[in-house]
Amino acid sequence: MMRPFGNLRDARAVDAITLGAADSLQAEVLTYGGILRRLTIPTRGGVKDLILTLPDLTAYLRDTAFLGVIVGRFANRIAQARFELGGREYRLTANDGPNHLHGGTQGFGKRLWRVLALQRAPRPQLLLGLTSADGEEGYPGTLDVTAEIRLEAAELRLQLEARCDATTPVSLTWHPYFNFSGQAGHRIDEHWLRLPASRYLPVRDSALIPTGEVADVAGTPFDFRSLRPIGAPALETHPQLRNAGGYDHCWVLDAERDCDAELQCPESGVTMRLRSERPAIQFYGGQTLPGAHPGMSALCLEPQDFPNAVNEPGFPPALLPAGKTWRSVLRYQFSVA
Repeated sequence: MMRPFGNLRDARAVDAITLGAADSLQAEVLTYGGILRRLTIPTRGGVKDLILTLPDLTAYLRDTAFLGVIVGRFANRIAQARFELGGREYRLTANDGPNHLHGGTQGFGKRLWRVLALQRAPRPQLLLGLTSADGEEGYPGTLDVTAEIRLEAAELRLQLEARCDATTPVSLTWHPYFNFSGQAGHRIDEHWLRLPASRYLPVRDSALIPTGEVADVAGTPFDFRSLRPIGAPALETHPQLRNAGGYDHCWVLDAERDCDAELQCPESGVTMRLRSERPAIQFYGGQTLPGAHPGMSALCLEPQDFPNAVNEPGFPPALLPAGKTWRSVLRYQFSVA
């Protein structure tokens, strides 16, 4: 089902597209930002909302927390909003202090995507498209992006593809805020999390730029290799918790793993396993979310390439060569106890 969801300031129409039936996993996606606006699943306690949602387009236009958006061209932060490529310095939009965050002021989450295809049966599927012009937010090359969103039984699948006419940094992801209790104001500290990651990226300070070190999680509050409650210990117990005010770090995923993340809510009985082929995942505990949306509590799990990879020679490169295709598949698999 496609329905009008309002108009942008320049009068362009935004649509909301529902995939799936109400008696199964069901998703609603906006053409604005590729936003995953709603995600619901039936449980013994009734149909549960799995992510945070906002009431109307005006609220999404005002949102500063990237609720549900497709993030691009580059997820996470680029230090000093700059990088060098081919002997040339590129200056990006600084939208997080002096740094560049999630693609800039008008990143992919603030753009109107085109509907390229929509199929309701037998397999609900939506294909969105976007073109990012050469020089947009400071990036080189014209980048063409598609986002294919599918529902298959209890799995939500997002396949992102990008192709550019010049070499450019690319790291795309999705940014839903998860709260499986079905209540946006219910604190998520009692959710349980597992991250099959033996290492993580420490950050320099509260600006959350990685130091360049790849640190071992063993013996630290960053060890989520076994399922455990996500509530952060007291901030003074670890300098990295003080830097971020809790958890807002990138974990380096183990090469041999069964998933990228497992998230569970004992109260509702909902479990999600998130799978991708990305090398890392950002876990954000939502500690600053009430500043943007008072009374809300949720967390983010963002498969991605290493933050600031374009400025850290020791990190795996996150560059898309001209004429090549970048592809990433994110699979959100749900079960209910």
